Formats: sequence, structure tokens, C-alpha cells
Amino acid sequence: MKQLLLVFLGGGVGSILRHIISRTFNNYFQHFYLGTFIVNVIGCLIIGLILGLSLRNNYLTQNQTLLLTTGFCGGFTTFSSFALENHALIKAHEILHFSLYTISSITVGILAVLLGFWLSKLIH
Repeated sequence: MKQLLLVFLGGGVGSILRHIISRTFNNYFQHFYLGTFIVNVIGCLIIGLILGLSLRNNYLTQNQTLLLTTGFCGGFTTFSSFALENHALIKAHEILHFSLYTISSITVGILAVLLGFWLSKLIH
């Protein structure tokens, strides 16, 4: 029951922050959803950092890892919004913007996870 509550709390905080960031930044560019891009990249960085710390000498407890990864990152990042935005770009025949948004989101997201793992090695 405690683990469910941790996931619930982390997810709630992550969802609120995602909403604020998406609402603030998604209107900056007509065919690039900057807010969604930002939360997904930051979420990738955070999950890489947290899992890197968690795997290294049990730096974080299992409950802290659950709160921050499944809870916070799960609520903060948003694959469903990413997919819906890509659908809108395809529907509007914005194939170049669709390609740019999709490729940059996936590439930068993976690089952010790798950066998070690398940064976790620098923390003593």
C-alpha cells in the first residue's frame, strides 16, 4: 500500500509540473510542441540520473526510486501527448515538422537518459 501511495504522490506532482510547462511552452512554435519536448527530455534525464544513482551502491532506497521514476517521471513525461501531437502534424500534412519533432524527441530523449547515467557517476 505504501508503494502505491508513493507512485500516486510522485505521479500527481509530475502531472502538475507537466501541465504547467506544456501550457507555458507549447505555443512558442506553430509546428513544434516545445512544452512536451521539454518535459520528455527532462524526464529522460531525471530517470537516467535516478536509475544510475539507484543502481550504484544503493544510493537511493527502493521506495525513493519508485517515487521518482514510476511516480514522478511517469506522471511528468507524456508519450500519449507526443503521439497525439504527431497525429496532428500528419493530419495537417506537416511531414517535415512531424519528422523533425519525432526524430529530435527520440534522439535527444535517449541522449538525455545517457547523460543522466553519466551524471550519476559523478555524484559521490
